[in-house]
Amino acid sequence: MAERAQRQMDVLFPNIPPELIWMRGRNDGFSTVPRTLPIAMQAIDNQTKGTPAGHTLFCLWARSPDHPLVTIENPNTFASEAGFHGERAVHTWRKKMKILADLNFLLPKNGPSGDYHYVLLTNPNAAVEWMWSQNKVQDQLYARFIDRVTEIGAYGDIQNFHAYRERQKAEQANEVPAPPAPSGRQEQA
Repeated sequence: MAERAQRQMDVLFPNIPPELIWMRGRNDGFSTVPRTLPIAMQAIDNQTKGTPAGHTLFCLWARSPDHPLVTIENPNTFASEAGFHGERAVHTWRKKMKILADLNFLLPKNGPSGDYHYVLLTNPNAAVEWMWSQNKVQDQLYARFIDRVTEIGAYGDIQNFHAYRERQKAEQANEVPAPPAPSGRQEQA
């Protein structure tokens, strides 16, 4: 694919100086993001009309060090990058982060900077599939998502998510209720 793109670039844009082109192998400051992220952002924004949270997720992925764990030492920076300014910027950002956690796009852990100091970014393909299972994605958007996942060879993510859910169900079905806890008071004979 890269060779084909380079050949097309050589034909279509032959005189573009390399200084104007961003290339991951040559330029610093890159992050790997899932190719389905734009569709995931649309699904998020459709669930958060009036308070879209998709851009907040993108900012987290842009800050991820090619690893799913992001450490947020300064929430003001993340709030600003997500487009929130003013006295309530961090408050608004935290509301978006809660939405993303509720939609299974991230798992937060408390730390020195608050509830979202440590953030584990989950597979957005699994999160969109979860949203679909909860009737939180419109049919047309989900169809585009499935087309894109299939196109990029990531349909296995969907299958893995379903296998995970089946394991969860099996584990829950096999759970034995715990015996009642002692009351702490002994009955006298």
